[in-house]
Amino acid sequence: MLKQKLGQKLQQKLSPQQIQLMKLLQVPTASLEQRVKEELEVNPALDEGRTEEDDYDTNDSDDENAQADNIDFSDYINDDVGTSSYKTKTYNYKDADDNKTIPIPVVDTFHEYLVQQLGMVRLNERDGKIAAHIIGSIDDDGYLRRSLEAMVDDLAFGQNVFTDEVELEKILKVIHRFDPGGVGARSLQECLLIQISKKQGDNKYVDIAEDILENHFEEFTKKHYTKMSRQLSITEDDLKMAIEEILKLNPKPGSGYSGGTKVENYVIPDFIIINDNGELKLTLNSKNAPELRISDNYKEMMVEYTRSKEKNKKQKEAMQFIKHKIDSAKWFIDAIKQRQQTMFNSMQAILDYQYGYFYTGDKTRLKPMILKDIAEKTGLDISTISRVANSKFVQTEFGTFPLKSFFSESLSTQSGEEVSTREVKEILKTMIVGENKRKPLSDQKLTEGLLKQGYNIARRTVAKYREQLNIPVARLRKEL
Repeated sequence: MLKQKLGQKLQQKLSPQQIQLMKLLQVPTASLEQRVKEELEVNPALDEGRTEEDDYDTNDSDDENAQADNIDFSDYINDDVGTSSYKTKTYNYKDADDNKTIPIPVVDTFHEYLVQQLGMVRLNERDGKIAAHIIGSIDDDGYLRRSLEAMVDDLAFGQNVFTDEVELEKILKVIHRFDPGGVGARSLQECLLIQISKKQGDNKYVDIAEDILENHFEEFTKKHYTKMSRQLSITEDDLKMAIEEILKLNPKPGSGYSGGTKVENYVIPDFIIINDNGELKLTLNSKNAPELRISDNYKEMMVEYTRSKEKNKKQKEAMQFIKHKIDSAKWFIDAIKQRQQTMFNSMQAILDYQYGYFYTGDKTRLKPMILKDIAEKTGLDISTISRVANSKFVQTEFGTFPLKSFFSESLSTQSGEEVSTREVKEILKTMIVGENKRKPLSDQKLTEGLLKQGYNIARRTVAKYREQLNIPVARLRKEL
């Protein structure tokens, strides 16, 4: 049976400007310029440049307020959309540098370099096609990841070249002679063997190294040095010298080529903290404050419309379009300004919270800090702080760091003091750096060492922190 009843429900709905702000907060400084360009392209009512103070004075005449069919444009004529009053310029970035771009050297790519070498090898047209296909399948590290079986099918269907794995293997051996050494290898073992074979005859340790790579590779990767010495019937000193020969080889031959296809990513800081005579000062990167305004042409069209005595349907529709575009432009400008203010306030709260670290650079002075702590200090939502911290970087006199790195959980020492997990990781790293590499500290020994310093942590937690620091287990840290 259907029933009708009257109910009341409270529901929060985000305004278009709030949605715009949330999206812009997630954008790092490096991508903000592109986002602004996109908005300028789609909205002709948005313009670059600072608003002139004397552009329009709407207090002189009521006629300057465009009010037609409940469309009020006065806000857009009066509104000053200049940048916020807080600092957006940096102490170490000159204004002239803002428009400079990072030069990218024009050089041959890694694959072009291989193709050049292919041109110096005598191959018939068919074999040349096969060799070129193999080179095209080599990745940026210099490895051939695609199987020969799959490449046989690729050549048959893609280039109408019929071959087999034996022929591909023969042509691949030719590419193995190319520079850099190890290129075209299908595994780390093959890569190192290709390189060591080119050094044959240099000294006896090279021969031992080749034997290790060919016949004792598993023991080598697991650092079973005693077992290797026994199997090879050599002294520990000879083994050490042979391993040094292996360590001279390049495990990623492609990445060592200066003309590689990869372009370095430069981190553009979103915030800058400087020590000005003992006082820490925070500024936003000036690229975070683009100068935007409402287009003068659109303002002129509004004034002309208000002065026009006859307002036909076509003109009214044009004004509706103009209003829509100006609304969008104003929302975007306001969102940019709010983004600046929100980012500045959030980073200032982080600076205040971690003042000891930013003043000294001592990582052990980092306090436990979670998103909720900064949300409470700023009065912002946790999700907003999360968006600010995501993909953002701060430049300090000690280096440039991601904001996320300053957030960490807390744990209690034996004295009951709350410390950051980041502090514990730094102490753990120091212990491992200072260990005897002939007898590296096991996770249990590391746990006991931390306990002596007052950090009561379980062994599994120590193992987790070690893995987060990308430090291998004790056996793999062992050196001769």
